[in-house]
Amino acid sequence: MDSRFVGIAELAETPSVAVVVDVMRAFTVAAWAFARAEKIVLAGSLDEALALKARHPDRLALKDGASAPGFDLVNSPGLLRSVDLGGRTVVQKTTAGTVGALAVEDASLVLCAGFVVAEATARVLRARECDEVTFVVTGEDGQADEDLACAQYIARRAAGEGRDAAEFLRRAAGSRAAAELAEGVRQGVHPDDVALCLELDRFPFAMVAASEDSHMVLRPCTVPRPPDEGAV
Repeated sequence: MDSRFVGIAELAETPSVAVVVDVMRAFTVAAWAFARAEKIVLAGSLDEALALKARHPDRLALKDGASAPGFDLVNSPGLLRSVDLGGRTVVQKTTAGTVGALAVEDASLVLCAGFVVAEATARVLRARECDEVTFVVTGEDGQADEDLACAQYIARRAAGEGRDAAEFLRRAAGSRAAAELAEGVRQGVHPDDVALCLELDRFPFAMVAASEDSHMVLRPCTVPRPPDEGAV
């Protein structure tokens, strides 16, 4: 498998297969939401998120940072894990993750990922026999080491290489994003957020984004583990 790693601004053309990585915290949050939510609609702006909620009052709107009028949830896995979503639809707008996913919405396959769904994401790439994969490193204009480390680990697993993730997780734990979350620089943070973002393979599903009714919608996707693969 030929893998390339680019920032959002470096996407000169639409890739065939894209894995959009946002470890801290958009796609860790999305994975936690799927423990209870039906689907996640990725919004292009805060105004769009609120408009979608206004048209569908049963939906829950989620944003980065501190809570704001009209929004029900913030982009924190630690805060989200105790919320009963009751099978409802979440409308998510974040600074980097949702932007990256929308930037590749015309790709034939779009996967959204973090460490919590790394193995399942790699399994989808193996099952689809993807020859070329573009990993979109969403944070810090493509320089976020937690996202790059996760992308490199998924690429390694998709190629059938070893499962030792210690070095990749170490890099993510030492990233600027992890420090900002731990030090309270960012708003809408729970003390457990960094640890939750670094839970390798916490969930058994990948997350596939595709167009539905003119919107990019994220849904969980489970690919059966081959009998000879062993436990994750």
